[in-house]
Amino acid sequence: MKFLFLYTEIAEYFLACCKELAKDGEVHIVRWPVNKEAPFQFHVGEQINIYSKSNYNQDQLKQLVETINPDVIICSGWIDKDYLKITKKYFRKIPTVMTCDTHWNGSLKQRLAMVASRFTLLNIFSQAWVPGQAQKQYVLNLGFKENNIETGFYSCDLDHFASIYQNQKTQKEILFPKRFIYVGRYYEFKGIMELWQAFIELQAEQPNEWELWCLGVGDIEPVQHPKIKHFGFVQPKDLATYTAQTGVFILPSRFEPWGVVVHEFAASGFPLLLSDKVGSAEQFLHEEKNGFTFKSENVKEIRQALKNLINMKDADLLAMSNYSHHLSKTISPKSWVDSLMKMAK
Repeated sequence: MKFLFLYTEIAEYFLACCKELAKDGEVHIVRWPVNKEAPFQFHVGEQINIYSKSNYNQDQLKQLVETINPDVIICSGWIDKDYLKITKKYFRKIPTVMTCDTHWNGSLKQRLAMVASRFTLLNIFSQAWVPGQAQKQYVLNLGFKENNIETGFYSCDLDHFASIYQNQKTQKEILFPKRFIYVGRYYEFKGIMELWQAFIELQAEQPNEWELWCLGVGDIEPVQHPKIKHFGFVQPKDLATYTAQTGVFILPSRFEPWGVVVHEFAASGFPLLLSDKVGSAEQFLHEEKNGFTFKSENVKEIRQALKNLINMKDADLLAMSNYSHHLSKTISPKSWVDSLMKMAK
């Protein structure tokens, strides 16, 4: 079979799933240019064909798709009008799959989309593929039928991060690293300023040995504090250097439709501290068993979540670590392929 992805920004975790898919057929990916704020260096095997959308005008893109002659088209939502025009030509001829990671929130904009989708999306896409239940509710409201919706759209490179867990497990059992780690862009919607404030307040209120390590770049100036360290953007292949020296992952986002990084750190065996706006918490965080949630933008609740972990014994932190790793196995590149094959058939 020939699988064609009309994609926006690709990531290493997506390519890991495509490599698994390539065992069952040809994989073709048309993608947007690499984001300058997340300049990932991708390692793509010969079994995956990637085309930069910026190299094609609309007619050339149409000709490319005709040459590929796909058996299935998977399109990144409805943001790219060129992609929609191409997908529409294949509607009812082959499976045309819309991906979506937007949560249903009942806003006026979403209610208008419910009405419009009957005349637009449902005449372009035969199926929808979403990460979890919050997104499933949205596409149900858009008019997709239950049996035409699959979950599990996002998966980390599970084998890679599971190997990090196995390789670092023994050392952490000897001495659990007293460091929180944040991985993400330095933007206001990521909640990083509230995290910094909560951590600094906690250090003043209850001085302790814990540090906060932050990996990322963005338009927010890094706060300066002796126990907060900034490392800039880190390529995925280099992340293990930092996971070996840190113990608890935190993501304080004000807005995070899913957050594959949560899956990556769960698979790596990290207790999790997540805001209530992180979509993947539904899959990878069981309250008090492998971490805690807190209200986004609430410095007091973030501070309490940090304090919860700081006051824990190493044995309890290790139990959380193991439970995170256990939950990470519920989604994998293999289950991702299984979902796509189900839609393809």
